[in-house]
Amino acid sequence: MQAEPVRAMSDDPGPGEAADFPDDLRDHLSFELEECAHALDELVAEYAVDRERAGAILRFRLGIAGERPETLTRIGARFDFSRDRARQLHTKAVGELLRHTARSGRLPVPEYARRYPVGTRDSVLTRALLAETYATDADIAVNDLAYLKLRLAGHGAADAKRVAGFVTQRIVGWRKKTNHLLSRLRETGPPAGPPAPWPHRIDWPGTSVASAPLPTVAARAFDLDDDGRGRFYLHKPGRDIGFDSGLEARLMRLLDTDDRIRNFQEYPDAVGYRVDGQEQLHFPTLVAELDDGRRVLIDVQPLGHIGFYGNRMKARAARALAHDNGWGWLLWTGSAWGEQELAAHPVSGEIGKQLTDLLADGPVRLPALRRLRNDTGIELLDLLALVVRHEWRWDRAPFRLAAGVEPHPAARLPVTT
Repeated sequence: MQAEPVRAMSDDPGPGEAADFPDDLRDHLSFELEECAHALDELVAEYAVDRERAGAILRFRLGIAGERPETLTRIGARFDFSRDRARQLHTKAVGELLRHTARSGRLPVPEYARRYPVGTRDSVLTRALLAETYATDADIAVNDLAYLKLRLAGHGAADAKRVAGFVTQRIVGWRKKTNHLLSRLRETGPPAGPPAPWPHRIDWPGTSVASAPLPTVAARAFDLDDDGRGRFYLHKPGRDIGFDSGLEARLMRLLDTDDRIRNFQEYPDAVGYRVDGQEQLHFPTLVAELDDGRRVLIDVQPLGHIGFYGNRMKARAARALAHDNGWGWLLWTGSAWGEQELAAHPVSGEIGKQLTDLLADGPVRLPALRRLRNDTGIELLDLLALVVRHEWRWDRAPFRLAAGVEPHPAARLPVTT
């Protein structure tokens, strides 16, 4: 698969304008980003052979496997050191990774060099990196990711640092503008961005279960003050609310202006789940109370990432949490499309047959998918649809697709505090 370079765009609009953030993430699904993630995983795996902890820090911070990047506070908590120490170790690991890549003769990395060509205008790179950040829910590590992508593409350290700074400034500018708008009594129209998630996608419990009350405090507390997060005042909760990404912020704004919503609480509970025998912990985005008194647990997961195996296990555990509490469940994708629309998306019968035949012989790796794409023109949306429809297992970084292996856990794992 050939990566597409960033396309020429007009000069940047002012900070925080809607052009920075796509209205629908379907427009930004791309095999090219998966190629880049695969290449980065290979580089980190080679680097981590003798530096296991540094490699783990890079994976957690950069979200290489398809999960949201972690805050530095949470990374520090994993390894029992401070947020500042986590930042120092991550910065050191990035420098060592780049030197290791250069010594091995792999810098610039072709996938990145094609996507972020040296010599491209700063404004074009900034806009492309902003759109990618939003579409992958990666705001929490925007500076780190933008800098590393450009360095891997062959940009010098000073140029990469400058453009990464522009991207970060635009994120901060958008947050400030949003906070200013929300400080008014009410916005004059619906907020720009993805459509509201109501009502047809909500998955209500199949049995009569007494609905648990709306929580009054966030279950996630250890990193809520991490300085990489955004914060704004919302009227329905009547207080400042923190958020990790533009997608989370857009969802909260939509709920705050929707007359069908009485109130909501961010990070209402922790949910445990297991991926390949390893226990993980997740905090779903929020629980909202509707005007009829029913409640729904809503979790943000960008459309292009809902097919990844780890994310599907996370979503299943969160759904079990919701239904155990008598709440509805909704995965909000930042798109007019969710899992139901993906499952119904028509895919060429020839594409489906060829991929099914490949899977019958065992897991499909990236080279085989490249050949299939060249032969059939399969798009990422088609692959997502087939994964959701057939419940295939899709691992990211390194890419691996397998059939008939997804477990169906009946309930979430218990969480101990």
